[in-house]
Amino acid sequence: MPRRVIAAAVHGRADVTADPTFEAEFARDMKLHCAPEEILSLFRRFSRGDDYIDALVRRICIRALARRCGSNLRISPGVSFRHIETFDIGNGVMIGEQAVIHGRIDGSCAIGNKAWIGPQCFLDARDLVIGNNVGLGPGARILGSMHTGLPIDVPIIATDLRIATVRIDDDADIGMGAILLPGTTVGRGAIVGAGAVVTHDVPPYAKVAGSPARLIGYRTDQAQGRGGPA
Repeated sequence: MPRRVIAAAVHGRADVTADPTFEAEFARDMKLHCAPEEILSLFRRFSRGDDYIDALVRRICIRALARRCGSNLRISPGVSFRHIETFDIGNGVMIGEQAVIHGRIDGSCAIGNKAWIGPQCFLDARDLVIGNNVGLGPGARILGSMHTGLPIDVPIIATDLRIATVRIDDDADIGMGAILLPGTTVGRGAIVGAGAVVTHDVPPYAKVAGSPARLIGYRTDQAQGRGGPA
């Protein structure tokens, strides 16, 4: 018979410790003496390896470029950023392999403490807010803009873009391959099922699934006697 095993979470329970002081000093010195293009070039040079030096250089480069960067940032190999200068990154953030996070020159991206962004995620980060302790499963996608499609005598890709804020509140979890469309908010502690397509706001502590995503219930720990959200 197949086994069902309950295993303790790792990332979500790990302590966040302060980075060594030399990292912040190195980042400040790099920012003082190097143009952003030079720092990005260094990031790309060390973007594929998985040893200590590769990870260290990636972290220092992002600290030098971002609007703000907390401690214990982990950037896996193959991660791609655009307009990192618009990013505010909290403590203990993990970004998985081959994730793509694209900002906009006049945009804003906030990633909260201990967020976990899975491998091969694509985040349109032109106007994106990710709360604390948020999980994004592998291959999740966030779309922050869409073409207006008007006027109809113009190719769609040449029409204006409508940018709308996407927000994921604290403690929410986005399943593998799920898609969040522009202008949607996922409430605190909500669960978006694998492969779901979120077209409307998700209430706090709700569980949604399907395409388009529909409410299938609410999280509750009443069965364990703790009287959680119904």
